[in-house]
Amino acid sequence: MAVIGFIGLGHMGGPMSANLVKAGHTVQGFDLIPAALEVAAQHGVTTVASVADAVAGADAVITMLPSGKHVLECYDEVLAAAKPGALLVDSSTVDVADARAAHERAEKAGFDSVDAPVSGGTAGAEAGTLTFMVGGSEDAFRRAEPLLEPMARKVIHCGGPGNGQVTKMCNNLILGASMVAVSEAFVLGERLGLSHEALYDVASVSTGQCWALTTNCPVPDLVETSRANHDYEPGFAAALMLKDLRLATSAAEQSGTDIAIGRLATELYRRFNEEGGGDLDFGAIIKSVREHSS
Repeated sequence: MAVIGFIGLGHMGGPMSANLVKAGHTVQGFDLIPAALEVAAQHGVTTVASVADAVAGADAVITMLPSGKHVLECYDEVLAAAKPGALLVDSSTVDVADARAAHERAEKAGFDSVDAPVSGGTAGAEAGTLTFMVGGSEDAFRRAEPLLEPMARKVIHCGGPGNGQVTKMCNNLILGASMVAVSEAFVLGERLGLSHEALYDVASVSTGQCWALTTNCPVPDLVETSRANHDYEPGFAAALMLKDLRLATSAAEQSGTDIAIGRLATELYRRFNEEGGGDLDFGAIIKSVREHSS
């Protein structure tokens, strides 16, 4: 069992750290929000007053933070306080360039590191069924894998530094675009007199089948796991989908990749967020489709 410093105990980091405690690890947790510290303490996390305290004596340090800027700022403190040989694991979703900059800083300071963003949302974090997309050296991945397994259904090595973030943004590009298409199909069907049930019964077993339809259907009462059944209380908020799509479009611009569908999906989620949908599940984009249908 390891001593793990965990920085960022919010909607994702809180339940992730709790699952590490359940697996028998000692978790030293820090967050700027007092309420997050209180909840983490209730789940067996040893809460501390600073990044340096979380890192002190830790065999590994896991960060789950809002942006690349926050990760790089945090790493200034982590690298100064971590014990020699500690493994650094960043599970935030950030720009590829920031992820690779964090790797470079860690390497210069003599630490192994991986970028390990996740898929699965808050439900996956709570259930310990996240998918970790890991970028880093083979040796660093082998060190990280057993630490990630208590929080995961799958831990996948995606290649060198930054490739975890590349995989995450490509996956969510597919997810965001497919949710828009599924939403448009349901609205088109309902305006032409087709029942939701009939469309679902056909598309779910035909060529239109996809995760956005069969797991998180934007229409309620068709799929048990859909957030539409709970007034679109977020499993994965529309604001976070917009963040990920923006990361993908930025990377596409930097790499000279034409992602016309990705740019359009980004624009539609931007509009939905400006309309006040950012705190809803990303499947609530169907509301915007209905609103803008004449």
